[in-house]
Amino acid sequence: MDRLSQILWRERELLETLAFKLEVERMVLATGRTRWLVHATREVESVLEDLRGTEVLRATAADEAAEELGLTPNPSLGALAEAAPEPWAGILRDHRDAMIASAREIADTSEDAKGLITAGYRSARETLLTIGGASTASYAPDGSVVVDTVPRHLLDRSL
Repeated sequence: MDRLSQILWRERELLETLAFKLEVERMVLATGRTRWLVHATREVESVLEDLRGTEVLRATAADEAAEELGLTPNPSLGALAEAAPEPWAGILRDHRDAMIASAREIADTSEDAKGLITAGYRSARETLLTIGGASTASYAPDGSVVVDTVPRHLLDRSL
């Protein structure tokens, strides 16, 4: 149980770091300073890779703990907490609650960043359409862009 708890602490730390890195990425998007976006995204990917490795360790430790408690392999953290004696039951419940809260925060931040990316993409697309000679752009019922072009005429008034 001690090994599982240590791995869960590490995973919680990584989730906190991920929440922070996602918040930085969201702030970079919100300010429009895209120069740092690649760097921020690379940091998020690095934390995600560390999390994947920790998840493997947690799964192994959870299976070992399940065997000690007479549970089937691949138990949920809630199932381990129910079967574990005190103080481990309380410790595992605390880990579970903290991880759920972190996951919610990460999901919310990710959704905010996704909205900013979508808005930035639409703004850039509309700007490019305008530069390319489109006077108006609208959307069809299927979501595709409908562009009404206005022919451009150049008139040399110096003659």
